[in-house]
Amino acid sequence: MTAQALHDQLQDLADRAEITDLADRYLLSLDAREFDEPWARSMFTDDIRAETPVGGHEGIDGMVKGVREALERFERTQHVGSNHVIRLDGDRATVGLNAIMTHVHLDSTQALRGREPGELFVVGGRIDGEAVRTADGWRFRRMAIRVTWTTGEPPILPPGLTAASP
Repeated sequence: MTAQALHDQLQDLADRAEITDLADRYLLSLDAREFDEPWARSMFTDDIRAETPVGGHEGIDGMVKGVREALERFERTQHVGSNHVIRLDGDRATVGLNAIMTHVHLDSTQALRGREPGELFVVGGRIDGEAVRTADGWRFRRMAIRVTWTTGEPPILPPGLTAASP
């Protein structure tokens, strides 16, 4: 193996590790619930466009607002990702992974429904997107969260907003 081929192989492995870390940090950050501009800039490009089960979001401000509004409907959450598939093309990559997203309903939601606290809404799905290399490392430029299945009741959404179904 030539020195250049070895260098290219190591760069490929480093890029895949950084992109996998980006996806994992994103999922873990959802459970930490600290959504602000520095959080978004550590994950996304300025022109991020995301499709989620409760609507689309654009730009850093849109991501902060959208993620905050979606997750404040739950007491707590746990997001787990696996089966990362990354296709590199220079400074751009397509990224796909499976995710299981567990949500504990707010006590107030359960009270409105006449139910006991602690019930779960669980979503299984895929996250597909595009990441790009920036001066600060890899960031998502596009992201789509696709629901494959659910169990439990979805959250109570504000009027006019409907969640995507599997």
